[in-house]
Amino acid sequence: QVQLVESGGGSVQTGGSLRLSCAASGRTFSSYVMGWFRQAPGKERDIVSAISWTSRYTYYLDSVKGRFIISRDNDKNTVYLQMDYLKPEDTAVYYCAARSDWSIASVGDASRYSDWGQGTQVTVSS
Repeated sequence: QVQLVESGGGSVQTGGSLRLSCAASGRTFSSYVMGWFRQAPGKERDIVSAISWTSRYTYYLDSVKGRFIISRDNDKNTVYLQMDYLKPEDTAVYYCAARSDWSIASVGDASRYSDWGQGTQVTVSS
């Protein structure tokens, strides 16, 4: 089990940037595949991005490609999500999550992630 704590959320205007961080503690961070999900009011929780253990593989939701970058620092037990050119439709609570395996077929399946953070609010105003 790994404990996850997100930070870096906030309110920005359209076109602005935010950098989310997710600090992990507990079991060896480098043994986990990490994902970022988001959930807007009244909507399902959707995968935004994911990164494999050594950063060899990454995944991005189509709507964030070219705007968001996921990265991780296994020495600091932290995964990041750099979000640029933010749009109002990016407004949501963002969660980081951990799983043990990498599968592009199931990268968006929230049930495959064993550990979750508490979430951080991102609000983008027009």
